[in-house]
Amino acid sequence: MSKVIRGAIFVLDDNIDTDQIIPAEYLTLVPSKPDEYEKLGSYAMAGLPDRYGKFITSGEMKTAYPIIIAGENFGCGSSREHAPIALGASGVKVVVAQSYARIFFRNCAATGELYPWESVERLCQQFKTGQEVSIDFEQNNIINHTLGKEYALKPIGEVGPVIDAGGIFAYARQTGMISR
Repeated sequence: MSKVIRGAIFVLDDNIDTDQIIPAEYLTLVPSKPDEYEKLGSYAMAGLPDRYGKFITSGEMKTAYPIIIAGENFGCGSSREHAPIALGASGVKVVVAQSYARIFFRNCAATGELYPWESVERLCQQFKTGQEVSIDFEQNNIINHTLGKEYALKPIGEVGPVIDAGGIFAYARQTGMISR
């Protein structure tokens, strides 16, 4: 059974940093508290420049974009794990970028919040916000249904099962590395 995630995309450029993903003023929210987790998600991408448009519509708690397409060095900046948590809390399931800051990529796996796929091509210059895409985990590809084109993705590798489990501790418990 192949896993596929489908939805509208939000397109970004290079060097989207953790301050743009979740500004420092919202780091007092505690993600382990359900109401604060949801509120954290409502501030996802609050630090983006206006040229990108609204990631979350005013008055809403969730984004209409379960998939983000980005350029190089996504998640650079600080090591805050709030960044992938805020994206996950906002309703994002997948980020497809040309490359990631290493700590952001690791935090995606550690928290189990979202899948960090790497693109083969520079998709952020070919795709537009609002287009409909699907990502096939078995085929390692992304299909842009709006354009009618398919693009290869680098395999998600060993982080896939960790994210499937819900993060590093859930994976460790599931595989018997640590006791339940």
